[in-house]
Amino acid sequence: MEQATPRILVVDDDPGLCDLLQRYLSEQGFQVAVAADGEEMDIRLKEQPADLLILDLMLPGEDGLAIARRLRSESGLPIIILSARGDEVDRIVGLEVGADDYLPKPFNPRELLARIRAVLRRQGDNGSPTEADGHKVYHFGDFTLDLATHQLAGVEGNVPLTSSEFSLLEVFVQHPNWVLSRDKLVDLLKGYDRSPYDRSIDIRVTRLRRKIEQDPSDPRFILTIWGEGYLFSPQGKVTSD
Repeated sequence: MEQATPRILVVDDDPGLCDLLQRYLSEQGFQVAVAADGEEMDIRLKEQPADLLILDLMLPGEDGLAIARRLRSESGLPIIILSARGDEVDRIVGLEVGADDYLPKPFNPRELLARIRAVLRRQGDNGSPTEADGHKVYHFGDFTLDLATHQLAGVEGNVPLTSSEFSLLEVFVQHPNWVLSRDKLVDLLKGYDRSPYDRSIDIRVTRLRRKIEQDPSDPRFILTIWGEGYLFSPQGKVTSD
């Protein structure tokens, strides 16, 4: 069965950049729409849902970080932040509010394309789930993670996860009680591009802890093994050793 063409929404107030990205990404096989600000973005998303959002930080009215924070509270729509504010602090803040990736301006369109494809691979939009693995469901604490439906259920219902959060949790549940270094996590994460910005793994862990830990400052499931990495304990931490 023919797969639907992924739809990308570019939110940027630079008409020249929007035109460039619309033409380039359309040539690469994507459906592309553009919006100049958050208000126009909301209209476009109501007209037709997007598979991925490319979001500038410096927008008129509601800024990009506020938009990312708002969208993340409402859905798991993948977000790639594209901004001239490219220092480490802005990258950290962008990832902390829920962005899946961050690319500073100026950028090479081919690098953006690679990052788009990587995020969509993590999201599962570039192919159907394989049936060879069957319908895998993992349980830990009061949570149930369904790999086929990409859903995490808790006592209060489904827990919204971004594509990067889901991929990270999938790696953890498939390697219970293993100490995984940051390098090992990068190797295990499908579609994750290795980069010198290793802090992003820690930020994703922090975001995931906020969603599954009763007290993120004293986690039960995702434990920090100082100097080595992280360990996922599906039964929950029972001793502090």
